[in-house]
Amino acid sequence: GGCVKAGKMPEEEKTRQCKQEEEQRQKEEEREGLIEFYGSYQELFQFFCSNTTIHGAIRLVCSKKNKMKTAFWSVLFFLTFGLMYWQFGILYREYFSYPVNLNLNLNSDRLTFPAVTLCTLNPYRYSAIRKKLDELDQITHQTLLDLYDYNMSLARSDWSTLSTQKRSSRSLLHHVQRHPLRRQKRDNLVNLPENSPSVDKNDWKIGFVLCSENNKDCFHQAYSSGVDAVREWYSFHYINILAQMPDAKALDESDFENFIYACRFNEATCDKANYTHFHHPLYGNCYTFNDNSSSLWTSSLPGINNGLSLVVRTEQNDFIPLLSTVTGARVMVHDQNEPAFMDDGGFNVRPGIETSISMRKEMTVRLGGSYSDCTEDGSDVPVQNLYSSRYTEQVCIRSCFQLNMVDRCGCAYYFYPLPTRAEYCDYTKHVAWGYCYYKLLAEFKADVLGCFHKCRKPCKMTEYQLSAGYSRWPSAVSEDWVFYMLSQQNKYNITSKRNGVAKVNIFFEEWNYKTNGESPAFTVVTLLSQLGNQWSLWFGSSVLSVMELAELILDFIAITFILALRWFRSRQQLSPPGPPPNSHGNSAFQDEAPGLSPPHRFTVEAVVTMLPSYNSLEPRGLSKDGEVGHE
Repeated sequence: GGCVKAGKMPEEEKTRQCKQEEEQRQKEEEREGLIEFYGSYQELFQFFCSNTTIHGAIRLVCSKKNKMKTAFWSVLFFLTFGLMYWQFGILYREYFSYPVNLNLNLNSDRLTFPAVTLCTLNPYRYSAIRKKLDELDQITHQTLLDLYDYNMSLARSDWSTLSTQKRSSRSLLHHVQRHPLRRQKRDNLVNLPENSPSVDKNDWKIGFVLCSENNKDCFHQAYSSGVDAVREWYSFHYINILAQMPDAKALDESDFENFIYACRFNEATCDKANYTHFHHPLYGNCYTFNDNSSSLWTSSLPGINNGLSLVVRTEQNDFIPLLSTVTGARVMVHDQNEPAFMDDGGFNVRPGIETSISMRKEMTVRLGGSYSDCTEDGSDVPVQNLYSSRYTEQVCIRSCFQLNMVDRCGCAYYFYPLPTRAEYCDYTKHVAWGYCYYKLLAEFKADVLGCFHKCRKPCKMTEYQLSAGYSRWPSAVSEDWVFYMLSQQNKYNITSKRNGVAKVNIFFEEWNYKTNGESPAFTVVTLLSQLGNQWSLWFGSSVLSVMELAELILDFIAITFILALRWFRSRQQLSPPGPPPNSHGNSAFQDEAPGLSPPHRFTVEAVVTMLPSYNSLEPRGLSKDGEVGHE
């Protein structure tokens, strides 16, 4: 371009200034290039395909003169993208399913001996309820005689006094008659009179009827086995008798020496500090060994001589035969600070047999949070823990049933702990509690109450895998002196040698114990690694290639915004201006030419240019001396 300077100036100076202005103008153009942007989508994609490190993209530009190849590579390129992101979806789905790996570890160390609970397997005829139990036995005797013509032999020690207890007997008889034991035909319920003719016993089932308080609805609890029906019916009335006791301590008649003949652990004799006692309605007196957390037993060595050895009495004397039909004892191995649910995890010990139980400890540690629905301590489970122990799944399930029992029936079931401000069910106070209980039990087993859904597994569990071996004890050649020594020690005359005693040995099989742990199978690092593998497989590129793709997306958004802004400004420039303030003065002009068409709209665009700098005015203006410069 021309370089005009005013005034008298050497030619070399003029050339030097012209070069400086040219360099300055080039710098300004370069500075404007730093923020230069694409003018269209075509420029953006052409630049991306020409410079990206993603394989295959360059083919879209190089083959643009061949439309068939361009179409082929375009389809192949986007198909590859679709397959890659389909694989990405599979990886994300697997990641958010939170899979786990099972880790199996074998540890070797001295082991803390678990708690061991031993029950007599027969409920005792406690003195506090002896009279009512004798009355119930007499009513049961008459019922079996009427139904089956069976004359049950009873202990008649107190029968002579029953006739003097008419008021009490009539009270118990009234409630028993309200819940009678009946025989029913397989199809329809039939009430048989006392002198009914004999019928085929296979055509009948036996059960008892429980009705609501207003007797409008009845629940027929029937059994195909007469033994099960009699035991369940007797147990129902037995629970009502127990619930009438104002203080449960009245049933605490523990006689440790008459049940446990011998107790040794690690070749040392047990004492009263090593066990606790509780009463079970169906299993009688129960004793839990090694439940004191302050002084727990530790196995020094594995093997039968380094565990717990018990000699127990299994002879039944003054027990209740209608509640328990087996002889022996019941044993359960469980962890400390956990209740002993004898009907779930226990097993029976046969009389006249030495039962050797070997144990293997196994711990399970689950991942909580998103990986499983386990609970750490039960604080996040919507069920109140009624037991004075730590959370377990069985503790929660029983607590859930008991709380529903109190809510629906107005009283608590005697087998489970008593909630606050509740009382145990007793048909002298709650007439229709049996009807409500059996209805609720059916809903509980069908999970209508939701207890099995609410109660989650704990994240940390300790279990003991048991295996048992049996042998006759004492042997035929040694039983005479063994029974003699036991009778002298405990001052008890054993009448039935074969069914009188049993021996139990519980020990660790080995020191090794197994730990089943969980670890995340798909972490964030694993996810990124798998995503990178898929990206490299389909496009053979790296992390920087991903950044190029992200840059493409951002540029696409920016171009869209710029084009939308230009379109909006152009619409504003094309819109007609508003009427002037004094528009009424044009009315005369409009009246003069009424037949003329409306005037055309003109758009005036003002081109605004930057003013030249002060120095640039000198060649075009006057010099300081008033002379005009020419080039």
